[in-house]
Amino acid sequence: MSTQPPRVAAFLNQKGGVGKTTSSVGVAHALARAGYDVVGIDLDPQGHFAASLGLEGLDPGLDDTLFDGTPLAERLQQARPGLRLVPPGPRLADAEQMAGGRERGWRLQQAIAGLEPFPDFVVIDCPPSSGLLAMNALLAADELVMPVSCDYLGLEGLAGLMRTLMRVERGLSLYLHKYVLVTRYNGQRRLPREVLGKLEGYFPGQILRTPIRDNVALAEAPGFGQTIFEYRPSSNGAKDYAALAEDLRQRRVREAAGQE
Repeated sequence: MSTQPPRVAAFLNQKGGVGKTTSSVGVAHALARAGYDVVGIDLDPQGHFAASLGLEGLDPGLDDTLFDGTPLAERLQQARPGLRLVPPGPRLADAEQMAGGRERGWRLQQAIAGLEPFPDFVVIDCPPSSGLLAMNALLAADELVMPVSCDYLGLEGLAGLMRTLMRVERGLSLYLHKYVLVTRYNGQRRLPREVLGKLEGYFPGQILRTPIRDNVALAEAPGFGQTIFEYRPSSNGAKDYAALAEDLRQRRVREAAGQE
């Protein structure tokens, strides 16, 4: 725990199936395993972050904080050594109906600011949408991680997301460190290499150094309520997420096109 405010990283993509929750879980547990105090926030009403850690997402959670002002610390559940989680709660799906006008967008930021003593990191798993919940994540975060799978539809979806973020940042005088996370990468195939090359051209200095290789164990682990470090600790997925967490901690990005 720290006397300094935590680094807050939100994992966001409006497109589903790109490894957003898998990456949130993998990075959060990797940081905890490295000795940091980590709080995970499941901002997706589907509760997949919680389920991936073997926790019940319908327990009272973030919904009580956003609707009623319940301190975030009162809704933390111990998930793993060094990792606590705030589940979404049953009312989170109704978040768009929250009363309060424009200040509704700042409630998560205010709740995190009230966490004392501070954790080292807060990792937010966002819903695949651009509504009020996503806005709460953007206003609470210091860093935005945008997973993109190695296909052209993923590339197009990322371009649309970046345009939306630019409008939001201009409108709110907001600045976030934005990172692109490459998922489902297979360096033996031409298409993933081409997509990575295009990403390097479009987003220089913003691509996290470690691509997450295509690994079936990453898809299997949530079904057992385990992280990749528990399910297959020697897998490529475990190696990649350990490296990725260090990338994010040190803000390491890919420097040159063609870097593998």
